[in-house]
Amino acid sequence: MRASTFVYPWDVIGDPEAADRMAGLGVQQVTLASAYHSTRALTPRHPGHRVVTARHAAVLYPPDERRWAGRALRPYTQDWAGAEDAYGEAARALRAAGLDVHSWVVLAHNSRLGDEHPRVNVRNAYGDRYPWAPCIAQPEVRAYLVTLAAEAAVRPGTDTGGTELESCGWYGLAHLHAHDKTGGVPLPGAAQFLMSLCFCPACEAGYAGLGADPEELRGAVRGALAPVWAGEWVPGSDEWADVEKLLGADLAGLTMVWRGSVARDLQRGAVEAVRAAAAPGFRVLLHADPHAHRCGANAGVDPGWVLGHADGLVLPGADLVAACAPHARPGTVLAANFPVVAGMGGSPATLAADAARAAAAGATELRLYHAGLASAGDLAAVQAFLAGAGGR
Repeated sequence: MRASTFVYPWDVIGDPEAADRMAGLGVQQVTLASAYHSTRALTPRHPGHRVVTARHAAVLYPPDERRWAGRALRPYTQDWAGAEDAYGEAARALRAAGLDVHSWVVLAHNSRLGDEHPRVNVRNAYGDRYPWAPCIAQPEVRAYLVTLAAEAAVRPGTDTGGTELESCGWYGLAHLHAHDKTGGVPLPGAAQFLMSLCFCPACEAGYAGLGADPEELRGAVRGALAPVWAGEWVPGSDEWADVEKLLGADLAGLTMVWRGSVARDLQRGAVEAVRAAAAPGFRVLLHADPHAHRCGANAGVDPGWVLGHADGLVLPGADLVAACAPHARPGTVLAANFPVVAGMGGSPATLAADAARAAAAGATELRLYHAGLASAGDLAAVQAFLAGAGGR
């Protein structure tokens, strides 16, 4: 299977050996970040630095001022990636080493946007705002994300092979935060969903349009969470069945009718905008989870619907590939994404077995997260696996 590894531009810029080192792993392509969220990243092989702190979400290229003129919501620029057009410079180096370059675009995950424009935040049933999570039901948020998708995906230096859109859907409670203190009460999948339901004005209007009283729904969500806070809830094996038990099947279904329609509208709009900006044959993949109620970087999707619009999905692990495989069409990409950084929970030593399971489940490609963050030992294991799998 074709293999790609994720890379940040700052892994490449300023390191004359980086591109050849990536090519030497045996991958055919890299998935290079062009729009990314805030992070602190180790760069264990870079000759000029060891830690890069991306202080806020930003695009890693110069945005088109004409495109964004007059908009309150617009992408932020950066000064930490080593060049103004960090994406373009890194892409040129990687292509010169013989690698295909695909863009990697993070959409509905932006803490600075939420801090500066609190009206756009997801608001939970208790009234708390999530500044890292812009509500995709709000028209100005959708317009911002669709425009960003088109601009950040189709960058000079990107191959016609395409782009990968991350967090192209609902974002919610789950979020790695500085000095995080949210683990005191376990929140299984059903509780995560309930804590991620949005009650901003746009979502309240959406619930009302489906016949629900937003205040009654807010109260029902709080009531449903009461046994979770009391430590009296024991989750079952089916997250959505748990949501229905906690909230009631009718209200749970109503929330998903609203959220599903909003997510599909964004996903369709983003895919269409990228295709309109790109050359023919440019593939648009979504980082996704086939459980439609889930939210986060791997946005929940209806696989049967989304594969009628996008060219494929990037899925964490073989099991989720298997859930999507029955909906694949001729030419559909199902890429199994495996973490290979042992220090971050990855398992490079089991790549051969993991890849075999993914292939049996219907995967057509592999994604390896993340060559820039990995240790020397992790990279040696990746190289050995790819050499055994046929190399480049």
